[in-house]
Amino acid sequence: MLLLVYDFMPNGSLDGHLFGDQDNTLSWERRYKVISGVASALHYLHNEYNQRVVHRDLKANNIMLDSDYNARLGDFGLARALDNEKTSYAEMEGVQGTMGYIAPECFHTGKATSESDVFGFGTVVLETVCGQRPWTKIAGFQFLVDWVWTLHRDGRLLEAVDVRLGKDFVPGEADRLLMLGLACCHPLASERPKTQSIFQIVSGSVPVPYVPPFKPAFVWPMMEDVVDDTATNTSMNNNSRSPYAPALSSSSSSSSSFYNVSAWRGLQSNVIRTGEPRPLL
Repeated sequence: MLLLVYDFMPNGSLDGHLFGDQDNTLSWERRYKVISGVASALHYLHNEYNQRVVHRDLKANNIMLDSDYNARLGDFGLARALDNEKTSYAEMEGVQGTMGYIAPECFHTGKATSESDVFGFGTVVLETVCGQRPWTKIAGFQFLVDWVWTLHRDGRLLEAVDVRLGKDFVPGEADRLLMLGLACCHPLASERPKTQSIFQIVSGSVPVPYVPPFKPAFVWPMMEDVVDDTATNTSMNNNSRSPYAPALSSSSSSSSSFYNVSAWRGLQSNVIRTGEPRPLL
């Protein structure tokens, strides 16, 4: 008989603390500690393990907390180790993961990469700081990232901090994490910070990368030179729809599901297209 033995995680999942029935609001100190722990775990998977590993389903429900609220990244059922010099992993069936945490390019390539993991991490950062789920409809926006980006544009970024915290948070740390979350959720994969930089940003040893005031439009195929700050405010002109995350029906009722790339095509009027989406590999 084979047995799997895991450390006991008495404090359950991050999702449970943010959105469950716990009596006490997760403190700012613990939220920051959790994000730091997840950043360290992701850095290990991408850079320090003997093979690069893409997790493919980074979300609050897969982050477990021990007795001291140290974060442990769990649920490696979708994770894949990349052989040799490979930088991506593709499923023939479609994009797998949890809606709201899947990077936009995955719907066109069907590939999971380090950059798509970073997108998922950025989403976790935003929901941890804001106390809102990624697909929360708030202030007329369908997705949390769009609302936070608008607050950044308007110079009101700290208004995104979870209201349950009141004033019990460190403004400088909150600003750093919110800006990091936006940087990690950049629509262009090449513009997202690497995991080594992310860990240094969380620790405060390096500054957060520049985040444009207007959310850049998602472009496919990637031609980054056609996008600049003055021409990429399409996401702000349609508050009810994200520029890259349409509502898709999954092929499974589970929280982590396959998504058909064909459901993505043709749905986004505010996505800049420079060619037809590539078929699933």
